[in-house]
Amino acid sequence: MIVHLTVKPGSKVDQLFYNDAGLLVVKLKAPAQDGKANAYLVEFLAKQLGLAKSKVQLVAGFTNPHKRLSIDADDESVRLKLKTLAG
Repeated sequence: MIVHLTVKPGSKVDQLFYNDAGLLVVKLKAPAQDGKANAYLVEFLAKQLGLAKSKVQLVAGFTNPHKRLSIDADDESVRLKLKTLAG
């Protein structure tokens, strides 16, 4: 499954939510330097979804706040879990 989201690094807390436009947003404590936020994003999402880090892969948006990730899991269960986590 491919997931599109916006990342806001350097936040005070880690948070996953849908904005007013219905887009998935992830706030991360990790800074946006040397790929730290990207690595932290993969770890954070894998943990939230109950998956191994190897099942979540960043495929686009390495230097952009708009990211595209590939999640190696059942599409319906990922959608349901994201909806539950993001409120």
